[in-house]
Amino acid sequence: MSESDAATAPGFDPDTAPDLSQGPWPDRLDKAKVARGRPPVARPKVSTTIRLSQDVIDHFRAGGRGWQTRIDEVLREWIEKQPAA
Repeated sequence: MSESDAATAPGFDPDTAPDLSQGPWPDRLDKAKVARGRPPVARPKVSTTIRLSQDVIDHFRAGGRGWQTRIDEVLREWIEKQPAA
């Protein structure tokens, strides 16, 4: 938070903020694990380009957010119904 943000944050008084540069805090903050991004998954999805009919895209997009996930689910169901290769 910048100083200008701190000055406008409701109920924030910088004089009462704890001093994190003293005591055990610097050591604890240095050792803290920084996690950025999404957590790793066992089988991550792969970004690809695929050409689909416009009516197929329109149908899935009409369902709102998650339309690509729904396409993935339909394709998985189709794969499960196929005989083993």
